[in-house]
This record gives sequence, structure tokens and C-alpha cells, in this order.
Amino acid sequence: MNIILFDSIARIHLLPLTFTRPVAQLRAGISTIADKWRRHFPDSQVSFLAPDYLKSLFPLKTGSDNILIDGSVIPDENIIKVIKDIGNNSVLTDSNNNIIAARLSESQLQPFISFNKYLDLNALNYTSTAVVNTICAINRPWHIFSLAGKLFNDDFPIITSNRKSVVLSNTNRCVNPENIFIEEGAKVEFSILNASTGPIYIGKNAEVMENCAIRGPFSLGEHSVLKMSSKIYGPTIIGPYCKVGGEVNNSVFLGFSNKAHDGFLGNSVIGEWCNLGADTNNSNLKNTYEEVKLWSYLKKGFVPTGLQFCGLIMGDHSKCSINTMFNTGTVIGVSCNLYGDGFHRNFIPSFSWGSTAKLSAFQFDKAMLVIERVMARRDLQLSDLEKDIMKHIYLDTPEWQNK
Repeated sequence: MNIILFDSIARIHLLPLTFTRPVAQLRAGISTIADKWRRHFPDSQVSFLAPDYLKSLFPLKTGSDNILIDGSVIPDENIIKVIKDIGNNSVLTDSNNNIIAARLSESQLQPFISFNKYLDLNALNYTSTAVVNTICAINRPWHIFSLAGKLFNDDFPIITSNRKSVVLSNTNRCVNPENIFIEEGAKVEFSILNASTGPIYIGKNAEVMENCAIRGPFSLGEHSVLKMSSKIYGPTIIGPYCKVGGEVNNSVFLGFSNKAHDGFLGNSVIGEWCNLGADTNNSNLKNTYEEVKLWSYLKKGFVPTGLQFCGLIMGDHSKCSINTMFNTGTVIGVSCNLYGDGFHRNFIPSFSWGSTAKLSAFQFDKAMLVIERVMARRDLQLSDLEKDIMKHIYLDTPEWQNK
């Protein structure tokens, strides 16, 4: 059985986070959605069916017996059982008749391999249908932080099953230490870890510096650093190779990003290779306590989130300078460079450069130089494949300028 995680229309809803990755590569709890599917199908090959411009970095692998699964769907035992039971040329739908899985031969799959935006399976001719009425899915940006607690609590017992935590140093103060798991090589000293409201997971070779106060659920990815005197309110997920400080509440860092200094971040999602300058703050609650609206790339306008608390959604490789302020429900695209006093607009297209007073296009070659310098600090290089992806996003961006 060959597993293919495809990008449905959820990909458009999840922009700008999915400009640079398939939907299933989003972090949902401690692990990515793809990792969750790999755990359920340990003997199967798992690949991605993404837009054509992403295929070079995230290649599709086909077989004689293919299970296509919507990459936004979070697996559970019920869905896994139904998927394993569906027959050839059959589909699995949700209660709204959306196709969330299909079992196809290689020849049946061929017409659906190439697409520019997302995969639409409505043209599929299938012989039978199974229905699952309840699913959990990440199909809006705010789901990443609003479902973080549930998804963390699903991951934690699986990742720590039949394993022993490294013993915490006695310089720390802990509440519910049985719900705290420390991986090998992690350093935690002179901090407060309160796992009474949810577990705490500290990844391999991560570091919690002195005087941090952490309230679970909380995950610190491998090689990430929590800077001195940080205040963390769960559920918060910090991916690998991040540096985070200040006050953070119910937020997710996908990985390789920094918020190394004081400032507040709440109910937010930060992509990879981002940097928030010292004393950057975001609002996560409107003064009127109204429902927050967020920019939709599908609707080309602002849509209701159903949330009273919603902060910042930042695409990969974006940066902001010291003392930057973001309003409630702000969406920032890929590779933006922002500075200046006052609040920035609550939608900023990819490859934007400028202040609150004026934005202009970030020249592509200069943007790539910045990315190369940033990645070199982690002893990594921007590959030609990654550069081609960024070029595609850059050329597609003028559609959104001056909105």
C-alpha cells in the first residue's frame, strides 16, 4: 500500500504557510501531519502530491496500489481502519461529501498528478464510497494554534511510550514531574516547569536557560533554545532549531525561527527561517472583543475566524525589526522585511519591503542574499530547488500587491 498525501483546497486556505511546503509538512502538535501518517503506516512509503512547483523538493512516489489522503486530515484509529478497508477505485468522504481519501491504481492516478493550485478529485470516477462523519483537520491557519493542545496531547504518549526521560537537574522546580519528558542531551537549569495543565516535552539537545517559567502543554524541538527568563503559556509548540524568548502564549513555531528577545507573541503561527526583532509585539485580542477576521487568499478578502483570540500568521523567511507592532489577525507572506513605528497593515503580501508608512517590492536577488546569509548561520545552503520555489512565489506575488 503506497500512501500519497495530497494538497486539497485546504492548501489555499492555509496560505501563506503552504506557499513553501505541502500541507502535510505543517507541524501539528509535536510532529508534522506527515509524521503522524507514517506512524500509522510504518511499512508503507509516504510521499506528497503537491502543486507542480513544489514537486522537485517534495517528490511524488507512485505504486501499483495507491492510497491518496487529504494532507490536512489528522489520522485517528477510526479513519485508519476505514482507509485500510476501502476497495480499489473507492473513496472515503466526510459528512459534507468532500473526498478525503481514494484508493487508485497507478493508471487511475495519472490524470490527477499535475496541478497548479490544489488537487480537485471531483472528476474522479469511483465505484464505491465510505463515509466518516467526524474528522480532525488542519485546514485554516488558526487551527495550528487552536488545536495545538489536543494534537500535542495525542503525540506526547506515543513519542514517549516505553521510554525513560532524562532526570531533571535538582536546580529546577517541577509540578507533576511524571508529565515532563526530557530527551538526551537537553539542558534545563534553574527553571520552573508546571505540567499540571498539560505535559512538557524538551527535545534532544534543546536548552532551557535559567529562570524560565513554563506552563504546559509545551514542546521544545531538538536543538532549540528557550532564552533566559522566558514566560511560556501552553499550549505552545516550538519546532527544531529555534531561539525563543520573552512572553509566548498558545503559539507555534514551525522551525528554524527566532524570537530571541522580550516582547509578546500570542495565538500565532510563525513559519520557518523567520526572525522577530527585539520587543516585537502582536495583539491577539481586539479592543472591542469582537470576532477576529483574517485575510483569505481564496476569498481575496478578510474572513471570520470564529475566534476572539487570534494573532500573527507569518510565512517562511519573513523578518521584522526592533519594536515592530502587529495588529490582531495579521497575515504576512513569504520573504517580507518589515520595520518602522506604529502598527503594520493586517495583510502584507509576500516579498514586501518597508515600513508602516510605505511598502515596496523586495527585489528577488536581494531577498535570496538575505536567505543565504541566514541559512549560512546554521551551516546550511539555499539549494537551487529551494531557490526555484521562491522564484515561483515571487512571480506569483504581484497578484496580491497593493491589496
